[in-house]
Amino acid sequence: MKIKFIGAAREVTGSKTLITLNNGKKILLDCGMFQGKGAETDSMNRNLGFEPSEIDHIILTHAHIDHSGLIPFVYTLGFRGSVICTNATRDLCAIMLADSGHIQESDTEMYNKKRAHHGLEPVEPIYRKDDAVQCMELFIGIAHNRKLNINDSVKVRFTGTGHLLGAGAALLEITENGKVTKIAYTGDIGRPSSRILKAPESFGQCDYLITEATYGDRLHPRLQVAEADLLRVVNEACVQRGGKLIIPSFAIGRTQELVYSLNNFFNQGRLPKVQIYVDSPLAVNATDIFRMHPECFNKEVLEVIENDEDAFGFNSLHYVKTSKESKKLNNIKKPCVIISASGMMEAGRIKHHLANNISNSRNTILCVGYCAPRTLGARIIQGDPVVSIFGTKYEVNATIERIEAFSGHGDYNEMLGYLKCQDKSKIIKTFLVHGDYDAQLFYKERMIEAGFGDIEIPASGDEFELK
Repeated sequence: MKIKFIGAAREVTGSKTLITLNNGKKILLDCGMFQGKGAETDSMNRNLGFEPSEIDHIILTHAHIDHSGLIPFVYTLGFRGSVICTNATRDLCAIMLADSGHIQESDTEMYNKKRAHHGLEPVEPIYRKDDAVQCMELFIGIAHNRKLNINDSVKVRFTGTGHLLGAGAALLEITENGKVTKIAYTGDIGRPSSRILKAPESFGQCDYLITEATYGDRLHPRLQVAEADLLRVVNEACVQRGGKLIIPSFAIGRTQELVYSLNNFFNQGRLPKVQIYVDSPLAVNATDIFRMHPECFNKEVLEVIENDEDAFGFNSLHYVKTSKESKKLNNIKKPCVIISASGMMEAGRIKHHLANNISNSRNTILCVGYCAPRTLGARIIQGDPVVSIFGTKYEVNATIERIEAFSGHGDYNEMLGYLKCQDKSKIIKTFLVHGDYDAQLFYKERMIEAGFGDIEIPASGDEFELK
């Protein structure tokens, strides 16, 4: 059996790991899209590093585009195997992949207008919305903690990681020549104190461990501190400065956590009397899916639901669906809060809100998640005085705030705590993926201190023979 690392190798995007069995069967762990890689992004996504028609199964840990986003693309290239994931992941992918296809069509149309102006031939999007809709026929959803016999030699079980609705670590049991090898792939690991989701669950003992290291070099403040900071920023931005608060946020997961916290502030009478807008059609649809999966919620949320029929809605909260409604937000003169996707500020309606508000010193931009290097979000966070949005340069005069504790990724202590379910002496080798290399090196040292043995940090293209 061989394992090849393709994406999210010494970086945090494009998750793809290929397992090739001795009988030639091929299993792909995640099929993520590279994001925020500048001019390289398109070519990196088109050059897969494997033949899609040869893939028998995709094991999908969760629905984020950097883990699922190329499934429609491999479908267009002949992949007709199964995509195995949890029920909630399947439901989220149904809207997220279609949205991704729509964005690619729109972005390509705009790009082709520029190419035509220079006499260049048009290009095709990586895939279209219809491709995303059609590939959903390959999805097989299963409940958490239910073992699925994929075939006579491969079994899989997902256990919750608390990272995103439906996210699950995959424990594969692969039988070859009468020997069972257990490979655990954690995907992205959430925090034990998630606002909405259950804490990460332990998973069965593995022989080989593949795990993430996004925040392998840092510690998060407690979630209670994050909520206090959120309320402080709302007051300072909207009440004290009388401006708009713009919150770039991932449409799935982060937006729902923000809305849930604001809903609790509203119920407690602590939220200032300002209008709050969630301007993301994807976030609106995703929130409906969250409501459909209370089995993923933690005890606290379930208790709130007993007394509040909608934990994701209150009188001053407005879900914006149409582009016409979105454009009207530009004309609002009163203080307000606008939550819009995407979190890294690379696409979606947030770019329009930033263009319209970032140069006004009365306004505030609040960053609540990770932004990969070279993204617009990273440039704003690092304090660039001028940024380019849609090819136009804007002075950054707005106040820039950051709250990292809303992150859906655990810090290094939280990740190590999650991995305590394993007997380290029985793990033959650990592979670190999904992390900037410096963070991975730091986390590797913490893992060694915690008793883990043979640890590899594979580069893209590295291949290993499993014993």
